[in-house]
Amino acid sequence: MLKIFVNALGLGLGVWGAALLLTNSAIATEEMPTEITSNQSIGNRHFSPSASTSIALLSDSMAQVNSVSQLSDVQPTDWAFQALQSLVERYGCLEGYPDRTYRGNRAITRYEFAAGLNACLNRIQELIASGTGDSVRQEELTSIQRLQQEFATELASLRVRVDTLEARTARLEANQFSTITKLNGEVIWAVTDTFGNRVGGNSDDSNTIFAYRTRLNFESSFSGKDFLRTRLEFGNFGSIADVTGTNMTRLTFDTNTENDVKLAHLLYRFPVSKAILITLGTTGIGYTDITDTLTPPGIADDARGIPSLFGEYNPLYRRGGGGGAINWNIKKNVILTLGYLAGSPASPLDGNGLFNGSYNALAQLAYYGNRGAIGVAYSRSYGPKEQVELTGGSGSFLAGRPFGDNIATSSNSIGIQGFYRVSPHFQIHGWGVYTSANAESTDLSTIPDGRGGEFSSLVDKGSNANILYGAIGLTFPDMGGKGNLSGILVGLPPRVTSSDVREEEDTSYHVEAFYRFQVNDNISITPGFWVIFNPENDSNNDTQYVGVIRTGFNF
Repeated sequence: MLKIFVNALGLGLGVWGAALLLTNSAIATEEMPTEITSNQSIGNRHFSPSASTSIALLSDSMAQVNSVSQLSDVQPTDWAFQALQSLVERYGCLEGYPDRTYRGNRAITRYEFAAGLNACLNRIQELIASGTGDSVRQEELTSIQRLQQEFATELASLRVRVDTLEARTARLEANQFSTITKLNGEVIWAVTDTFGNRVGGNSDDSNTIFAYRTRLNFESSFSGKDFLRTRLEFGNFGSIADVTGTNMTRLTFDTNTENDVKLAHLLYRFPVSKAILITLGTTGIGYTDITDTLTPPGIADDARGIPSLFGEYNPLYRRGGGGGAINWNIKKNVILTLGYLAGSPASPLDGNGLFNGSYNALAQLAYYGNRGAIGVAYSRSYGPKEQVELTGGSGSFLAGRPFGDNIATSSNSIGIQGFYRVSPHFQIHGWGVYTSANAESTDLSTIPDGRGGEFSSLVDKGSNANILYGAIGLTFPDMGGKGNLSGILVGLPPRVTSSDVREEEDTSYHVEAFYRFQVNDNISITPGFWVIFNPENDSNNDTQYVGVIRTGFNF
C-alpha cells in the first residue's frame, strides 16, 4: 500500500499538493510575501490586509474530505484514483477545496510537495504511535524514512520560513496603527514672492515668504471595496491676494489655519453595484472628490503638480461643501456623474442647511479613451450674498461676485475639458467655461472697479452677467529623469464679458511654466513661475510676476 502512496506522492503530488493540509504548513509557496499581501483598489488608493489575514484566508480555503467520492472532479477512471482513495480513507491526510473539487492538474513547487508530504508523514506517525494494528507495515516505514531524508532540506527551510513569517506577523500586529485604516500625509514647504506694483497702486507691497501646509489623511476600508477618508489640515500661508490686489496670483496650497488643526475633509465612498459608486461627505467635499477633473496624471496635485490656483485644473471644479454624488459607469469608458453639495449643510439657521442655503449641483459626462479623456460638465449654483464665489477664487474679484457683495446670486455653467497623451513624454490638455449669472435679490451693493477700489450701485433682481475663461497646457513627463514633470500653460482667467451692472473691457493673460524634480518616491522639488498680464482684466494695472520654489513631502 505504501508503494501506491509513494507513487502518488512522487509522480502525482502535482495533482493535489496545494490541497494538502496547508493549515499545518501555514504557507508554502515561494511567491507568497512575508509581510503584506493582496492589493485591493479603493478609489485611487490601495488597502492591504496583514499577512495573518492572508494566511487565515488561505487556511479557510481547504476542507477535510472523508471519502474520495466527495471530490466532484475525481473519477474512478483517473490514473491516481486508488492512490487518492488510500490517502483519504486509510491515512486521512487529503483535503479538497470548499466547492468539493480537487483540481488535480495544477502544478506545485517543491515547498508545497514538502508541506503535503510532511502532513501525511505526521499522520502516519500518529497511527504508529496509537498502535493501530497492521495499519503501517515495516516496508512502509522504510519508505517513510527515505522520504523524510530526501526532503529534509525543504522541510527545514519551510520551518524557518514559517517561523520568520510568524515573528513578522506578530511584530506587525503589535505595532500596526489599525487593521482597517492607513495613514498617509502630505507636507508642503514653499518659498514664494510676487513682483510688480499691486493692482491700482504704484508699489510692490509683497515680501518673500516661507510657509507650509500639512495634510494627514486617515483612509479606511471596512469591506475592501468601500473607502472612508478623514483629513486633518493646518498651515500658515498669508494671503498673497491681499498684497497683490488680485486672486490671479494665488497658489494651489495657500491654506492658512493660523497653525490650528482643522477637520478639512470627511468623505465615504462605496459601490452599490459594478456600475454605480456612491460618494457622501459632510464637510470639505468638492467637485474634485466626486468626479474627475480630466487633466493628465500629476497635474492636479497640490504637492507635485502645477503651482498656480488657476492653472491646476478647471476652476469650474472649485465648488463644494457637503452632500453626495453618484457615478454611473453607463458603458465601457463612459461615466456619468450627478452630485449635489450644500455650502453649509450642518447649520440649522435660516438660509442654511442642506437645501435652504448655498448649493452646487453637478452633472458631468466623461469618455475615457486609450490615450486621454474628454468630458462635458454642467453646474448649477446658488449663494446668499455672503457666500457668492463663482470662480473658486481664481479669477478677478468681479468675476467671482459679478453683482458685488450684497446680492444673492445663482449661476449656470457649461464647461468642456479633456487631455490627450500624444506620446509617453508629451501631453496636451485644456478647458473652457461659459457661466451665466443672475441676481436673485434687489439691493445696494459694493462693486469692485478692477483697480483696487469699489463703487456702490443699485442691483435689481434679475440682472444678468456672463463670464468666460479657459486654458491650454502642455506637459512633458519624465523630462530629465524618471518621475520628473515639466509643463507650460497659457490661459484666460475668469472675466465678465457682459453685464447689466459692470463688464470688464480688457482681458487678463496667464502664462506659466514649472518643473518638478522628483528626488525620490517621497520628496519632490518644484520651481514655478507665472506672469499675469492686465491683472483684474484691466490694462491700466501693472503686470504681476509670481515665483515659487515648492518642496513636497508625500508619505
